[in-house]
Amino acid sequence: MGSPITLPWFGALDWRALEPFRQVLARRVRDREEWLVAVGVGGPFSTEPKIGEKVCVGYAGYDLKNQFEGLHSRHPEQDGFALSKWWSPRFWVHLKKERAVLHAAAEHEEEGLDFLKRLLADPGPAPAMAPANWERTTTRERYLQQVSALLEHIQRGDIYEVNYCSQRTAHLPAFDCYTAFARLLDHSNAPFAAFLRDGYHVALCASPERFIRMEGGRLISQPMKGTRPRGRSMAEDAALVEELANDPKERSENIMALDVARNDLSRIAAPGSVQVEELCEVKSYMNVHQLVSTVSAGIREGIAPMDILRATFPMASMTGAPKVRAMQLIDEVEDMRRGLFSGTIGFFLPDGTADLNVVIRTVTWDASTGRASLISGGAITAGSTAMQEFEECEHKARTVLNAFGHGC
Repeated sequence: MGSPITLPWFGALDWRALEPFRQVLARRVRDREEWLVAVGVGGPFSTEPKIGEKVCVGYAGYDLKNQFEGLHSRHPEQDGFALSKWWSPRFWVHLKKERAVLHAAAEHEEEGLDFLKRLLADPGPAPAMAPANWERTTTRERYLQQVSALLEHIQRGDIYEVNYCSQRTAHLPAFDCYTAFARLLDHSNAPFAAFLRDGYHVALCASPERFIRMEGGRLISQPMKGTRPRGRSMAEDAALVEELANDPKERSENIMALDVARNDLSRIAAPGSVQVEELCEVKSYMNVHQLVSTVSAGIREGIAPMDILRATFPMASMTGAPKVRAMQLIDEVEDMRRGLFSGTIGFFLPDGTADLNVVIRTVTWDASTGRASLISGGAITAGSTAMQEFEECEHKARTVLNAFGHGC
């Protein structure tokens, strides 16, 4: 690598600067006030993330569970993303606290600097988008039927909690994914947002949830379970926060996911280092309130990045308890393969820092066919009612599609 080049950054970004490149990964880490934008490919692809002399970026799809747990998926692949794909970029930009720092080898420095200047240009207001017709692939009647079937499993004691999802699709041959991402960020201000392009396959992710943060020899995981919409007034908003914080059903969902996350981390943690740092804290975002817990652990000596994924993936909030049985039932009742959804997008830095999100509130798009997909869901527990879960699922879908002016 050549010497880093630093330019001032005032917060605005023009995502159209990404358009010339077929391999791009951008990840936000809002609680660190930073973005990492990785462009191009600087070496061979790998199915495993690594920590080395170069930054490593990539993603893992939900069906990586099949390799980890000996499971299967009965539905065909749809979104085109790999099970697990990681690489070092040709050059990358670190945006943090009014500074944009370009990291590029000497032979890519001119290209990288040109890209950075275009990225930092004022994009102006995001234009309106063409209308679209999104169709559910699971009808409301079938959704209610499948939730009832899962509740029977819970009543029999097969599982305690399970994450059930359904899908919408649309045909968008002229989809402007760069404008769409700008609008999605404006609409959601998502703390763990991501833009991913892997050839023809694009993901626009407005994730509010962190999966794993690794820093200073420690891991944290932050399972998110429990949702309320934002209120129409300050008083209504405060009442919804209070209601969410004290709802026994929502708290039980969150605590069950937390227990699974604690168990997962213990598989790669230093002895006695697993601890709960936050229990059922309400975090407020532009469109929803969410209940979040935080569990941390010291990393046992000799643990590699793929060991961390193998122990913890897929994340507790997107599976259930017990985890393997929940994933088996998910495959039985859902009407699609999840693909990248419920997976993770993130990065590993040479200093051992890493940040991985949970791929939710995400549109995937195949530029070669125009096929777009949006999956949404929620946790089913003994306290669930099928219609309430359906309405929550609908609200989560609206928080994404309303950003594009597509409705729901």
